[in-house]
Amino acid sequence: MPEKSPCNHAAKSSLAASDFFDSRRKSQLRRSLANWFEKNKRRLPWRTNSTPYRIWISEVMLQQTQVATVIDYYRRFMKRFPNVRALAAAEEEEVLKLWEGLGYYRRARQLHAAAKQVVENHRGRFPTDFEAVLALPGIGRYTAGAILSIALDQQHPILEGNTQRLFARLSGHEEDISTSDSQKWLWQFSESLLPKSKVGDFNQALMELGALVCTPTRPNCDRCPLKSVCISRIEDKVGRVPVKKSKTKYEDLSESVVLLETNNRFLVRRCAEGERWAGLFDFPRFDITHTEDDPREFLEQAMLSQYGIELQLKSTKIEFKHAVTRFRIRLSCYRNVSKIGEQKRNLPTDSKWVHRNRLRELAFNVTARKIADQLDDLNLD
Repeated sequence: MPEKSPCNHAAKSSLAASDFFDSRRKSQLRRSLANWFEKNKRRLPWRTNSTPYRIWISEVMLQQTQVATVIDYYRRFMKRFPNVRALAAAEEEEVLKLWEGLGYYRRARQLHAAAKQVVENHRGRFPTDFEAVLALPGIGRYTAGAILSIALDQQHPILEGNTQRLFARLSGHEEDISTSDSQKWLWQFSESLLPKSKVGDFNQALMELGALVCTPTRPNCDRCPLKSVCISRIEDKVGRVPVKKSKTKYEDLSESVVLLETNNRFLVRRCAEGERWAGLFDFPRFDITHTEDDPREFLEQAMLSQYGIELQLKSTKIEFKHAVTRFRIRLSCYRNVSKIGEQKRNLPTDSKWVHRNRLRELAFNVTARKIADQLDDLNLD
């Protein structure tokens, strides 16, 4: 006999989120989820000694980044910056260096700025008031609620990638989850499920279930502790929930990096505020999407115009394809074949010459780091 839907209303999505499950179903959901989490939760470094600071660092790192990738970064970061005062006192370049490879570098810069605010405005103690946490750079409603619920067991709901997918399936929500109306409804649904105690464990369990069982594709419904109350499973529509807006349309770009070397020193520049990878170092990089087949003349003119350096370039074998936000980029690399002096007088203030052996000390963006790691394979004589 098929299971009965826990909600008998025809227009389920029009229900107030708080009324979607009755008190018995909510109690069943909380109990089943708690039992499952106790047996299946992963051992993660931020789950030991869960202070607001430690949870904050982990939550920011986990934004748009997988747990397996974050763990080693988190450990290194916490070793160097064990508390908010240590983070606030650091130079931004050092913070970015420890973040190198995680991507979305604005997170690191906002983290650093927020640490300074905590020191200046809260005497170095991470705030425990929701509005005060929300006022810090880089912290939105989800992150503030996650920090305070997990670290201090405060009663705050959460809604992020894993949980909005889970909630949409539990409720059978068949509208685009990215719309403001859907987001509002899902936040209310999340709040309606909160227990009176152990809120942090409950919220972590929801995220864990979304990450391990209620996955974006091929969810393992047979293993799900909430299968008896899941509308999408009961009504056989897991495959079409959640509904998302159409995929991002990518724009193709071609870019080139110029590896300018003299006396074992390479020209690098620090990306300015408002640029892609702001605060990070890069080699001189140019958009060649609309140039001719051989962009060397364009690049040579660009180097003369921007850096005051006259040179001849040669193509290298270094080439990458990568995506950044809405762009798909084909990146090629060129190096100088003519001898040049360091010509320091003409360099922009954001640029400098750095010895090959010290390139590893700079906070590079991902592709620049890959290029720097391959320099030994190039014949630059």
